[in-house]
Amino acid sequence: MKVVTVCGMGMGTSLMMLMEIQDIAKKHGYKIEGEAVDLSSAKGKKCDFFVASEEIAAQLKHENALVVSIKNLIDKDEIERKVIPVIESLK
Repeated sequence: MKVVTVCGMGMGTSLMMLMEIQDIAKKHGYKIEGEAVDLSSAKGKKCDFFVASEEIAAQLKHENALVVSIKNLIDKDEIERKVIPVIESLK
């Protein structure tokens, strides 16, 4: 399964989210491949789902994958609560 995490610059926040999602998935017995990118690079990416802040997620709604919107990007519980059901629905 592949996730693309998206932030403004594609370096800090998106990489942090990707590592957190991979750790959470591993804890639940899933292996996630991923890529951390900026918004421009995210357009047209092939993946199972995107994860981004609420502001950026709104700009990804026309992509051909699910978009998980995170309000507080440093809230590990919110990320887990929103991402695990998506992973389970796609497995």
